[in-house]
Amino acid sequence: MLEALRKAVYAANMELPQRGLVTYTWGNVSGIDRQQGLVVIKPSGVSYEELTPDKLVVLDLNGSVVEGDLNPSSDTKTHLELYKAFPALGGVVHTHSPYAVAWAQAGEDIPCYGTTHADYFYGPVPCARGLTKEELDEDYEKNTGKVIVETFRARNIDPVHVPAVICRSHGPFTWGKTAAEAVYHAVVLEEVAKMALLTRQVKGDAEPAPTHVVEKHFMRKHGPNAYYGQK
Repeated sequence: MLEALRKAVYAANMELPQRGLVTYTWGNVSGIDRQQGLVVIKPSGVSYEELTPDKLVVLDLNGSVVEGDLNPSSDTKTHLELYKAFPALGGVVHTHSPYAVAWAQAGEDIPCYGTTHADYFYGPVPCARGLTKEELDEDYEKNTGKVIVETFRARNIDPVHVPAVICRSHGPFTWGKTAAEAVYHAVVLEEVAKMALLTRQVKGDAEPAPTHVVEKHFMRKHGPNAYYGQK
């Protein structure tokens, strides 16, 4: 079932350790087939050395396992909330990459200090609020997804223009049109989180990049008249 998607999600998962974004099993990637309403995701706690495409788990958007003998990722409910809320998403990634986690543990948005950030994220990467004890006790992973959605809606952020979030005291989630693009954004997020931290170290009260600079750099790659790259 979903052999092409399985292979794509497997390859995306395997890129996480190759890019230095995960330690041991601290990460997962999923992908969705929108026509069938089915999600393929990494199984929980399985090392990358042991992972194969056939070990991935297939679920529906209600979280019911359709195919697979292993338990799906413990973050599955978060992925599902994002897929249900944001129809443009085709892949979701969660890691504990250290620079992005540092900002999450500080409870701060990752500021857009320059053009590298603006090429990929249309403004700061938001830090979602922490869960209340009641939300955590009720359903930690599902409510993590709901808080991410709440953050984007409350701030009127387009998840296509800012394909990433950091969760307070936790870590980053990124997404894209495909699982591969979601991993690409996870790599970029870690780099801009590192750059932002270094900027703060150089100048603690550094100002974010001017709005017109952010606008120019984001739109030249992603706007209606984008001209970056080849046709």
